[in-house]
Amino acid sequence: MATTKASTKSDSKNKGAARGGSGEKSTRRQNAEKGFVASKQLGKNLQAVLVDLLELSMQGKQAHWNVVGRNFRDTHLQLDEIVAAVRTFSDTIAERMRALHAVPDGRSDTVASTTTLPEYPQGEITTTETVDLITVRLEATVGTMRDVHDPIDEEDPTTADILHEIIDTLEQFAWMVSAENRTPSKG
Repeated sequence: MATTKASTKSDSKNKGAARGGSGEKSTRRQNAEKGFVASKQLGKNLQAVLVDLLELSMQGKQAHWNVVGRNFRDTHLQLDEIVAAVRTFSDTIAERMRALHAVPDGRSDTVASTTTLPEYPQGEITTTETVDLITVRLEATVGTMRDVHDPIDEEDPTTADILHEIIDTLEQFAWMVSAENRTPSKG
């Protein structure tokens, strides 16, 4: 049975790296893994999706804790449902990156400096405003996924299929959340 020696190179060049690194670096293949390896661009595109999902989960929790007003309970519970789904999605994307030998970067400084989501306001927020704020953030996260979808699909249709499922769920959440503030159209 063939064995592989562990790398003896020192990782000292990575020690003390600046905070907020790109997270794009691919890992070397380990042991018997011989699967598909993400290109640098695929890793970068998945990293963009990951940071928006992580930021959405944090902002969703911020909204959950600080929402007040009419329909509080329903909004509060719906936000928890969204956060739970988005946390699962972020884990799915990060683990997909690892399966493709890309390195996810979910550190708070990386997320804060690279997300496309607008900053969430501090303090108590009415249910009506919370609905609008969360809808915008759901749609922004979907926008990031749609922006990177075609290049991801060209390189790895399997990963694009994962994005399809996430987009479908987030768009459904955006519809359900935004319906709270809508009035029926006439006609």
